[in-house]
Amino acid sequence: MQASFVQIIICLLIGIALIVVLTSRYRVHAFFALLLAAFVVGLGVGLPVDGIITAVKDGFGNVMKSLAIIIVLGTTLGVLLEHTGSTQVMAAFIMRKVGEKRSALAMTLTGFIVGLPIFCDSGYIVLSGLNRSLARRTHTHMAVMAVSLATGLYSVHCLIPPHPGASAAAGIIGVDFGRLIMMGIIVAIPASAAGYLWANYMGKKMDDVVDDDIDVPTENKHLPSSLKAFLPVVVPILLISLKSFLVLDTAINNKWLTSILSLGDPVLALAVGILLALNCKRGWDRSSLGKLLTDGAEKAGGILVIIGAGGAFGAVLAATKIGDHLNGAFALGSLGILFPFLVAFILKTAQGSSTVAIITASSIILPLLPALGLDTPNGHLLTVLAMGGGSMMISHANDAYFWVIAKFSGLELKSMLRVYSVATVLMGITSLVMVYILSTVLA
Repeated sequence: MQASFVQIIICLLIGIALIVVLTSRYRVHAFFALLLAAFVVGLGVGLPVDGIITAVKDGFGNVMKSLAIIIVLGTTLGVLLEHTGSTQVMAAFIMRKVGEKRSALAMTLTGFIVGLPIFCDSGYIVLSGLNRSLARRTHTHMAVMAVSLATGLYSVHCLIPPHPGASAAAGIIGVDFGRLIMMGIIVAIPASAAGYLWANYMGKKMDDVVDDDIDVPTENKHLPSSLKAFLPVVVPILLISLKSFLVLDTAINNKWLTSILSLGDPVLALAVGILLALNCKRGWDRSSLGKLLTDGAEKAGGILVIIGAGGAFGAVLAATKIGDHLNGAFALGSLGILFPFLVAFILKTAQGSSTVAIITASSIILPLLPALGLDTPNGHLLTVLAMGGGSMMISHANDAYFWVIAKFSGLELKSMLRVYSVATVLMGITSLVMVYILSTVLA
């Protein structure tokens, strides 16, 4: 293959445009859009068909090997926490500690913690009943409460595994999950704070009236204790983090310590979380448990095919040697973490899905890491965090989560754009600033 630099860039832009148009305008599933884009780019630069198929299979398989079990277990954990009412218990506990006078802050904290194992849209639906009840009881405007909860959930969804975008980026770029969780939390805290502060500033100016007829989920009457509710979330994070940061002296033959640290593997840590989540409910019957496990696996399946297709697209891009061409044409090293942030930001704004944005961005950025000066373990970590920040902005009318918030809060489109959409911009910029600060510390 002897494709020119211009030819490769044109084909890449066509591939990206194809993904955006198919997913946002024609509502084609992202799996097919990414797969079609991989073939369009490959054929456009002159790769042989059998070479494209090989790259697609290898890219898909490599991502599945590292992420499939993690995504299935993480999704199942979220389903179980929703079903057992653990999310409501965590929210009530945080509310008691923070106080109803700071109800919006309590919902941001709740969203942040509950959002660690649960997708942002599911978390918002589950907590929307409590959120609306608090808004009425504390006379806090619904725009403030809705965006406070939404941004708390959103910050961890875009930055921290086992959420699919961050997990896929970690698998494609090559980042340790434990380090990504810890550094992602450091970035997500100020990002969620930025969303909360903007909600308080702008939300009070909104004129929306909350519609009391909107359906909200019914609360589970048989709820677990606060300790049982928090353990499935806290224990896996601690185990994964300890595995990443504790260096075991191989000269010490300590089977107990070795066994404990082995639980820090993300697969085992999430399995422990599932076992703890099962303890949040008494009297499980086989049919209901079987249905929940099936729901978790099926929900993960739709995510996994997108992640796999992103890996396939990235493998085709790597085969075009796009990194070598761009490195020779531009001084990408001067852009550093800004470039992956901008790629994810453009993709997110254009097609709506943060997950698709960060997966596609990862595929594009992977062959460019040496040219960007980010081809080191710390560079890989900063790249994933920068793409996570970029995938936050801008959430607007083409984002499914945007409409979940609007539907379950009763906010009008104008209010959503002025409060929530702008909040996502501030969150993304705050994330970029935090990643830059981390880059100076980790340099």
